[in-house]
Amino acid sequence: MKYRILILCILFLTVIFVSCKKNRLDINVPDLKVTPEIVRFEEKLFSITPGELKTNVVKLRETYPEFFDLYTNEMIRIGNYDDSLFFGELNRFVTDTMIQNVKKLVEKEFSDFSKSEKDLKKAFRYYKYYFPEKPVPKIYTCISGFNQSIVIAENLVGISLDKYLGSDCPYYEMLGMAKYLRQKMEINRLPVDAMYGLATADFGKINNESNLLSFMIYEGKLLYFIDAMFPKMNDTLKIGYTAQQLGWCKKNEAQMWMNLIENKRLYATGRMDIKRMIDESPYTNGFPVESPGRTGIWLGWQIVRKYMTKHPEVTLPELMKMDDSQKILNDSKYYPG
Repeated sequence: MKYRILILCILFLTVIFVSCKKNRLDINVPDLKVTPEIVRFEEKLFSITPGELKTNVVKLRETYPEFFDLYTNEMIRIGNYDDSLFFGELNRFVTDTMIQNVKKLVEKEFSDFSKSEKDLKKAFRYYKYYFPEKPVPKIYTCISGFNQSIVIAENLVGISLDKYLGSDCPYYEMLGMAKYLRQKMEINRLPVDAMYGLATADFGKINNESNLLSFMIYEGKLLYFIDAMFPKMNDTLKIGYTAQQLGWCKKNEAQMWMNLIENKRLYATGRMDIKRMIDESPYTNGFPVESPGRTGIWLGWQIVRKYMTKHPEVTLPELMKMDDSQKILNDSKYYPG
């Protein structure tokens, strides 16, 4: 009898432990058949021969008007279609030796787009589960000449494939891109960046006059959104850290937090005070050189996670609408250590 009671107690405690550790975002959404349309725009553009450029580009613009102007204006930055120099600039871009070499690298790296497509489809199933009223955008892949990775417009996401050729791509170093930036230029980051860009478009920008805490919570909410879109993904990939950098943050979480509190940095409003904690950098200014950049974002992420653990009644859409960063901090009961 005693043994039976002991076994039942162990089973009960095991169930409690597992339920406490279960990821509330790791849910099944099998009934949602979501298939985002993917247009390989770079293939269509670069298949046009220079002698037929004008005629076929006119057709290309007529076929994809919603993306074409966005691409030429914001991504490769050659101006408007009706500018007198437009076709000459476009011809120079598509025939440029470096761009042609990059095209070959893109063709090799993305000859099979199925893995990225599968990850995007999964993410959009979660997206429609949480935000059924929002349309699934059309996805355009392209070559931008190492300009913007992701562009967002109404009902579309543009992805520059030449920004995901791998951290060892020789062009990145040749162009002077820092190592801490190159480590995020991997193919498996593409779906994360696409969904992160969509979140910034869907849920607005933060007021530049806000304090550091507001920026931390804002970015923390965006990363929690990524948690929801990719519930099985490793945190290193979500935030773009190496395993060593993520380990440093976990080990030094309490010390980082106390540094912000003791030095009264949490409510700083100075532009540089905020940038030191939020912006991409080799390490966080004010912390040891072993720290990664953007530790303010990582801390904000932990606060938001703690808040959502404490308040299971709050839905993801409700969280994304919240703009009271102090309330989120207070109600999270966040205090590492």
